[in-house]
Amino acid sequence: MGAITDIDGILLGHATDEKHHTGTTVLVCERPMPCGVDVRGGAPGTRETDVFLSMNLVETADAVVLSGGSAFGLDTASGVMAWLKEEGRGMDTGYGIVPLVPAAVIFDLPVSKGAVHPDADMGYRAAKGAVSGDVPMGNVGAGSGATVGKLYGMEFAVKSGIGTASVVGAGGVVVGAVAAVNALGDVIDPETGRVIAGTLNRERNGFVDARKVIHDVSFPFMPPGTATIIGVVAVNVSFGKTDMNRIARMAHDGLARAVFPSHTMLDGDTIFAVAAGGIAYADVSICGTLANEAMSLAVIDAVKKAESIEGYPAIRDL
Repeated sequence: MGAITDIDGILLGHATDEKHHTGTTVLVCERPMPCGVDVRGGAPGTRETDVFLSMNLVETADAVVLSGGSAFGLDTASGVMAWLKEEGRGMDTGYGIVPLVPAAVIFDLPVSKGAVHPDADMGYRAAKGAVSGDVPMGNVGAGSGATVGKLYGMEFAVKSGIGTASVVGAGGVVVGAVAAVNALGDVIDPETGRVIAGTLNRERNGFVDARKVIHDVSFPFMPPGTATIIGVVAVNVSFGKTDMNRIARMAHDGLARAVFPSHTMLDGDTIFAVAAGGIAYADVSICGTLANEAMSLAVIDAVKKAESIEGYPAIRDL
């Protein structure tokens, strides 16, 4: 399925608290990269998103943070900024270097018990340790406390994690994605229509299928803001920020193909998109469609790579 690190200039690093099941994932751009963002969920936890909208000033990002810890986890971006500043990376304002680091978080407090939150030190370590090539997925970084299938509450949720994938298009175009999958809904394989991770049945040996039970549920058994998918897509094309905003928007279609329901008021679904350059020209609609596919595959990878923890079985153990 490939990985987002298949794209030259994209590094990925995790910092994980294995005891408390929370953590942070940092995508480091080896060079400043045009960045777009699209927020579709009704309960987002984000930092530095408005600045990357098409009508605003800043064009490029130096890193993107995906974190657990709910709003507390946004503090990890400060640690990433500190590391980037030490490396001399960021916008030269004339009064010092200011690294540009957007961030988004998932609500993993039911799993971490709110005992520990990812902080600036964790963000610093994740950024410093970011590498290209093969990077662990599953119960690491922002996926440490991720779960899916919460229509009937956390009692019937299963363990998820963080996943990645890449797809190749014509002319050498590569589009990659990474996603921390903490959705309210079920994860569905778009190729087969089969639920591969979701709300457990009462026997806890299979799934109820949210596409069916949604007609019988008056309201989800979860408070607002307790579910989310956050992710990044990257392309090896020299797009500008406006095109990357379009690609971030199209990547959400891949999320919706693989998760039902998605973009609810309980989810904070947020996708960033960065252009790593390399190929001078490619069609933005084609790249957005490939981003759609890569995001679906990254979501599926997240649940397949997850491992069971106390109270939350992974699909490999069902």
